[in-house]
Amino acid sequence: MKVALLTMFNGLDSSYSLVNVVAEQVRMLLDAGIETSVLVSDICPLDKRYGIFLDKRINWVKVCNHLNGKQIHWQNYNQSEGQVHDTFFEEANAIADDLVQKLGDTDVCFMHDIHYQGWHLLHNIAVRKAQERLPHLKFIAFTHSAPVNRPASPKWPFSARYTPMPNTIYVYPTQSGISALAKQYNVPVERCRVVNNSLDLLNFASDDVKLVAEHLTIMNADILVVYPGRLTTAKKFDKVAAICGAIKKKCDKNVKVVFCDCFPGSDISPQTYKDFVRACGVSFGLENGDMLFTSDIKEFHKGFPRKGILELFSLSNLFICPSYSESFGLTVLEAASKGNFLVLNERVPALEELGKHLQAYFMKWDARNFGFDTRETYHPSEKAYLEEHAQIIMNRIYSNPIVYAKTMARQRYTPHWIWKNQLEPIIHSFS
Repeated sequence: MKVALLTMFNGLDSSYSLVNVVAEQVRMLLDAGIETSVLVSDICPLDKRYGIFLDKRINWVKVCNHLNGKQIHWQNYNQSEGQVHDTFFEEANAIADDLVQKLGDTDVCFMHDIHYQGWHLLHNIAVRKAQERLPHLKFIAFTHSAPVNRPASPKWPFSARYTPMPNTIYVYPTQSGISALAKQYNVPVERCRVVNNSLDLLNFASDDVKLVAEHLTIMNADILVVYPGRLTTAKKFDKVAAICGAIKKKCDKNVKVVFCDCFPGSDISPQTYKDFVRACGVSFGLENGDMLFTSDIKEFHKGFPRKGILELFSLSNLFICPSYSESFGLTVLEAASKGNFLVLNERVPALEELGKHLQAYFMKWDARNFGFDTRETYHPSEKAYLEEHAQIIMNRIYSNPIVYAKTMARQRYTPHWIWKNQLEPIIHSFS
């Protein structure tokens, strides 16, 4: 399959929001292994490409924007009737002839605001002329602004902004606008679809966080836990794995855990403890692939950068600290500052004190107190204890509007989700 994105951009300045929308759609198509072309105006400076636009898999196509050697200057035709400039149809024919050549081997063409914007009326007409000679070509027409009211009797060529085109599906970024979209283009709502704008948080992440994401699928996790600390039994990595396993099993959630093990302790060999932590997580409900130790990535053998930990906290939504002993617990503050739901060991005085200030949720694990140690026993079992609290924690997270919104922004509006649930089904509906 070959897909083209008809943008007619004169430049690729990211301050123009539509450029960012196109960039993320290009990334979706390339990630899906689809041959992708981007059609821009012939005056668009391609030497200023950046980010995903530098990908060598993209076929850049410049579309005619000159007539008789002179640049075509677009005019804004928002009215429903009147007169167009003298060379309008001659320009439209020239662009149409070029589009027939440029889109001849394309299966699906995305159009961005081509049917909507008054200053794209010229290209609107040109596309319609080209389609008459390309009957196999299917179009997805994206509208990125609020639909306009349909005039009572629009006159040609101005009526092209309110007239459906064959083999075309009309798209709006929210369901709330679908009815108005259908009215503008005079199509049944069945010919309209929703494709949300996506938020590609990883696109703005550091190379360290991107590397973590390459080793563990973190963006679509229902629950993402980041636990930094020295790799020692005192930090109770195994208890983090256990409660995460209970959440996955009891609540049927997609749970991922990133252990940012900064450097090993002296009480146990790193590999022995990692194996134990993994085994503990699996025994309570996780799979091996749900857990990642950053030290297993060769670039982080000597530790994961603190800045990267703060970045990961901005993506995670649950912080669990069952540590045996803490003098303060700075990572608790770091996790809290990034909007994580906090679960702390109530038996550790420093965690109890700090957690009360932060309205954390408390559980009971073994701990070192002042002058004595505590040893917890669970009735009827540790499994029952963890699953009971797992359900409570999940209820608290999903009832907390801030944590819930953060989770949805990361998980629900990713390019991957938009592609799989909205855009890809539209493309396949043509076949």
